[in-house]
Amino acid sequence: MNLIVTTVEQSLIYGILALGVYITYKILDFPDLTVDGSFPLGSAVTAALIVKGVNPYLTLVISFGAGVLAGVCTGLIHVKFKVRDLLSGIIMMTALWTINLRLAGTANVPIFGEKSIFDNELMDGIFTGSLSSYKVCVISLVIALIAKIILDLYMKTKSGFLLRAVGDNANLVTSLAKDQGNVKILGLAIANGLVCLSGSIFCQEQRVFEISSGTGAIVIGLASVIIGTSLFKSLTFMKATTAVLIGSVIYKACVAAALKFFEPQDMKLITAVLFLIILIIGMERKKKVKGNA
Repeated sequence: MNLIVTTVEQSLIYGILALGVYITYKILDFPDLTVDGSFPLGSAVTAALIVKGVNPYLTLVISFGAGVLAGVCTGLIHVKFKVRDLLSGIIMMTALWTINLRLAGTANVPIFGEKSIFDNELMDGIFTGSLSSYKVCVISLVIALIAKIILDLYMKTKSGFLLRAVGDNANLVTSLAKDQGNVKILGLAIANGLVCLSGSIFCQEQRVFEISSGTGAIVIGLASVIIGTSLFKSLTFMKATTAVLIGSVIYKACVAAALKFFEPQDMKLITAVLFLIILIIGMERKKKVKGNA
């Protein structure tokens, strides 16, 4: 039972990251490797602020803002300096490694004795007795649902429509007298804001900032997006954001199940193999769709 609860907790936290990757990968068609740097950026900002006594809930907002800035920088490098999308992400990811170290002060910052969004007087009063085991799961679910609903509402606005149009038909955006470059920068800002928010929650759940926590974050996000959008594509009533969150749960469940039969040090290999299988399945589905068309 504990394994199931832990898996759901992790999948919901990474599900928020997956929502950000969904924007860049599915909507903007932008391979944004900034994710591997912006995820620990959220952790670094959170750890640095919590140690100084800042309200843990406020760190979520500040972390989101930090992610927005990171996304804007990636967008500016790509749009204004005409650097290719993949290279723009790599440049920003590399720069964020040093920025994260500067913000946190060291490669590892424990916050075990500090208050967090999971451990404070309010939450301890709500989740008492046996309910305390589900505290992280419920809080993570609430935050993930809020992020999903806000993103869904945003996509229904004019700005959200333009964001979707940039990936599908950039000429349409230009014909509407809008700068597609600025729309792309906005999309990257929102995406990395969500990734940074995920990193902030992860830091408070793990009770520590670790500089290498973002390694492979893009793989987790992409796998969640591909699983969700591939499995539930035929379910027209299900929103893509919902499918992405469910995809994150499925992916983390697969990793947890695989670890039951392998050693913990094999996790990266398991992740790589799972991701390869997911990519192959995704490509096969696309071929079938094109063949039927």
